[in-house]
Amino acid sequence: MTQPTSLLAQRFRGYYPVVIDIETAGFNASTDALLEIAATLVTMDEQGQLKPLQTLHFHVDPFVGANIEASALAFNGIDPYQPLRGAVPEREAITEICKAVRKAQKAAGCQRSVIVAHNAAFDQGFFNAACQRINLKRNPFHPFVSFDTTSLSALALGQTVLSKACKAAGIEFNDKEAHSALYDTERTAELFCYIVNRWQQLGGWPLTAPITENETTSA
Repeated sequence: MTQPTSLLAQRFRGYYPVVIDIETAGFNASTDALLEIAATLVTMDEQGQLKPLQTLHFHVDPFVGANIEASALAFNGIDPYQPLRGAVPEREAITEICKAVRKAQKAAGCQRSVIVAHNAAFDQGFFNAACQRINLKRNPFHPFVSFDTTSLSALALGQTVLSKACKAAGIEFNDKEAHSALYDTERTAELFCYIVNRWQQLGGWPLTAPITENETTSA
């Protein structure tokens, strides 16, 4: 049996964590437009400390027939039809993110990736719906497993709101820049790394023995 090739692979039982934030035109992943997406890849140093590595960011054109709720646009401040947004089709954004994720996943010796997000069910639902719309053939992400920084923050910091959790962790957070996929993803990535690293400092990791390849195949 082959063992994982990196501490990162061992840390999350073969999963490669990718922090994602999505801004949308509503709450229904099947009908409402995905307008902006960012994904932060991570790496782990020789001491087992998790760090942000690279962030990919795309403004996204609403898919054909997408529903757009005015209240959602008022909340996130996005004008879907502003030509200076530099928006790209869903297919391009999702394909480029998955391409980068597969490369990082392979480099880390992981078998599959997992979405990390604040209120992860929301972002995972929209990401999965977009993958279905473009008929994505090689989705590197597990279809339902996710790491939710809302729950992790409640446990580690006593906070569930992203801005408050970041501030409790000593991470600078500018409320005026919030609700941008790029900004929120990078702050969420910092928060996720802080919690994982703090757990290690408290003696919660590494494991006493590395996991084997067979142990990474089930959910």
